[in-house]
Amino acid sequence: MVQRLHLVFGGELVDPSKSAFKDVDKIHIVGMYPDYASAYAAWKAEAQRTVDDAHMRYYIAHIHRLRDEEREASSTEELG
Repeated sequence: MVQRLHLVFGGELVDPSKSAFKDVDKIHIVGMYPDYASAYAAWKAEAQRTVDDAHMRYYIAHIHRLRDEEREASSTEELG
């Protein structure tokens, strides 16, 4: 079975209309989840908890999409 990991994280943004964090050292890592449904539930709980603060934003990162070990490395990956 393929595992589809999801990371839920968030923090205070510099500007609510952009995605730049005010202080990356204060990013709140909610957790890593084995499926989208559980990641969504965690994201929703944090988003609702901070709903009154327009500068707070939470995200779901699809970790399984970042790296597929079966695929050949791209030319940009080989540079790093």
